[in-house]
Amino acid sequence: MSRILLIEDHDRLAHLMCKGLAAAGIAVDVVDRIDSAWAAVQQMPYQALVLDRGLLDGDGLLLLKKLRNAGLSVPCLVLTARDALHDRVEGLEAGADDYLPKPFAMDEMVARVRALLRRPAEFHPIDPSHGDLRLHIESGILFNGDKSITLAPAELHIMQSLLYKHDEVVRRSALEAAAWGLSEAVTPNALDVALHRLRRKLLAIGSRQRIANVRGMGYALRQADDAK
Repeated sequence: MSRILLIEDHDRLAHLMCKGLAAAGIAVDVVDRIDSAWAAVQQMPYQALVLDRGLLDGDGLLLLKKLRNAGLSVPCLVLTARDALHDRVEGLEAGADDYLPKPFAMDEMVARVRALLRRPAEFHPIDPSHGDLRLHIESGILFNGDKSITLAPAELHIMQSLLYKHDEVVRRSALEAAAWGLSEAVTPNALDVALHRLRRKLLAIGSRQRIANVRGMGYALRQADDAK
């Protein structure tokens, strides 16, 4: 399942947008400020952003410019009540991939987001791989050669994060955010349960990759001989 970040400070509109996107099979995290959005994109690799310009702490284009200056090419749909030509041009020049003036039809918004999801960010491969593993995101299937196994949604997002980072350490909080979003309440042992299931599935398909617990830091994929 794809996960996007919605940056919108109008609670009612955000709720309606989340409902429409969820019906299309798109998971959504919602924040209402530029600083919260910046923190969120540091924690997990969103497949797209939907960004309102009029936010509590400034123009949403400030966030977009910051992302682009940092080299983050995640696709972005900009929402705004400003529909003048120069406003649309300003948004596109700041790095927006698409622009949707308010008010808008929910069906059109969902269609535009789905179009963005067909243009994944350049810094993440469509189907990440590492060692003997390859993850087919759309189907949620993890492959090791001709062997495969289906992952539950939380397992899929965790494995996706680990594969994107290759053998780098991913913080526990980042894996929780990837698996269940920023707003969903998570029980203290939920991640441990999901990791246990993933480890069993890696063994089931004969992978030499292991999910190692790097004490005090987080988790990382390691070759069997190097796993601790």
